[in-house]
Amino acid sequence: MSREFDPVKLSVLANAFDGIVREMTSGLLRSARSSVINTARDFSCAVLTADNQLLAAAEGVPVHVFGAGPLGEDMVALHDDIREGDAYLHNDPYLGNSHAADHVILVPIFVQGRHLFTAVTKAHQADCGNSLPTTFFATARDVYEEGALIFPCVRIQRDYTDLDDIIRMCRSRIRVPEQWYGDYLASVGASRIAERRVQELAEKFGADVLIEFVQAWFDYSERLAVSAVETLPEYVITGTSTHDPFPGTGPEGVPLKATVSVKPKEGRVTIDLRDNPDNLPNGLNLTRATATGAALAGVLSGLPENLPSNAGTFRRFEVLLREGCAVGIPKHPYSCSSGTTNLADRVVNIVQSAFSQIEDGYGAAEGASGQAPAKSVISGIDERNGNAYVNQILVGGVGGPATPYVDGWPTYQRPVCGALLYHDSVEVDEQRYPILVHERVLVADTGGAGRQRGGLATRVTLEARDDDLTITYGIEGKLNPPKGVRGGAGGAGPQTWVEGSDGVRTEIPVVGRYDLRRGDKVVSITPGGGGYGDPLERDAEAVLDDLRESRISARGALEDYGVVISDLEIDEVATAQLRRERVGAR
Repeated sequence: MSREFDPVKLSVLANAFDGIVREMTSGLLRSARSSVINTARDFSCAVLTADNQLLAAAEGVPVHVFGAGPLGEDMVALHDDIREGDAYLHNDPYLGNSHAADHVILVPIFVQGRHLFTAVTKAHQADCGNSLPTTFFATARDVYEEGALIFPCVRIQRDYTDLDDIIRMCRSRIRVPEQWYGDYLASVGASRIAERRVQELAEKFGADVLIEFVQAWFDYSERLAVSAVETLPEYVITGTSTHDPFPGTGPEGVPLKATVSVKPKEGRVTIDLRDNPDNLPNGLNLTRATATGAALAGVLSGLPENLPSNAGTFRRFEVLLREGCAVGIPKHPYSCSSGTTNLADRVVNIVQSAFSQIEDGYGAAEGASGQAPAKSVISGIDERNGNAYVNQILVGGVGGPATPYVDGWPTYQRPVCGALLYHDSVEVDEQRYPILVHERVLVADTGGAGRQRGGLATRVTLEARDDDLTITYGIEGKLNPPKGVRGGAGGAGPQTWVEGSDGVRTEIPVVGRYDLRRGDKVVSITPGGGGYGDPLERDAEAVLDDLRESRISARGALEDYGVVISDLEIDEVATAQLRRERVGAR
């Protein structure tokens, strides 16, 4: 049936569903109250089928949506009376969600009395009731110390009306209740947009046509995935990495491993994450959703083809997880508070970089990660109005990975997000919170040298304008910075310190909380991304352009790339000779 489906109609409906998700995204972005949602865009929207398969995600953040199917599975498993007008709140990491800070609104979409689809909005909250004012509690020894309000897919609307019991629970425990409620309404509104638009689509094309389309679209996506895998050699490749030491990890940090089995005759790729440490007594543990999403993101980044992000494509990519594993299925009560970031970022990196072992043209270098102070959660009481505030700021990016074809992006944010999060507006943050951002600049020579250069690090200097401003952060990659691949160099590691109003410079711990006083400045330099390929193969004109734009220094041009530049002009004869000598000396 799927091969006989009208190809024009297939394209029209595929784009129609993507358009619905984009309208959801626009609605949530413009109506939410928290800066982390309406400025940084730390949220995602998607549409699932009634049997809980990912149908459309448009520009959804990979760690949010690639493992979204279990969210729908939980709704169906826990409720036998689902009906039109329902909405469900889900943030349980021990079921199908990412971490407690990601509040999910699920709306079942009925057409002619049948449940055909489910709308999903997942938004990172400014506050989720943690015992400390942070949504990333990497040092929490268990879920009880974490303290978040956890809702295992509970009904929050019936007949399009709020259930006040749940709303009151959130208002009583979340530090910014009005802000949370505004974000909640925005999320529900976005899911209701999908409900209306899908029903309109069904009225135009017919419910049976939409059902046929789903199968045809999944089958078509699966064929694209098969064709991409069939071109690869049969291979078993291993990616490894080590997360820096954090409280609860031991002095060596967390060694990570992914075994990727490429089976072109079967048109299948298997990512085995089972050979990894057991659950950790901190908040770094991944969930089923985040471990799956990170592995799938690494595969899609490792392949040169642009494949649809849906369940049809994912039929050909199998992720093997183990219960009780730090990058698998968590056991209660281990905390997963930072389960969308640290170890998940490392999983994306080791999978995408493993593909580079196949041959040139595959895979990518490692991208930078970490919750440096420029990306920290800030909290306190604003002296200007006496109001409490909590929010994650994203005023500094990290260096993205170089690929076989392009340099890394400096606005990458982190591997699990795939460059889909935005930077905060400095002006908006300064209006909303008692901070002053003195600088946000790219740092020369921090991107890993390569035929394609890694993305540059960002330096942010932020000043407290109140006597009481707390930052909660986690610096990652200092001991194990992002690696380059196929001869590319690694990116620079992060640096952070505080300059007091008295001018004294203070080193701060790698992870935790730090109380800034009025006039204190925190200087945050994020890591740079890894490079791809031999730096001596980089086009000399690209090196010159980097020098002119201050992405690299004159020393970097000469020492890292072997390009001799005088008065901003390339000495082609000297460059050719120098590069030959360096290649010969290897």
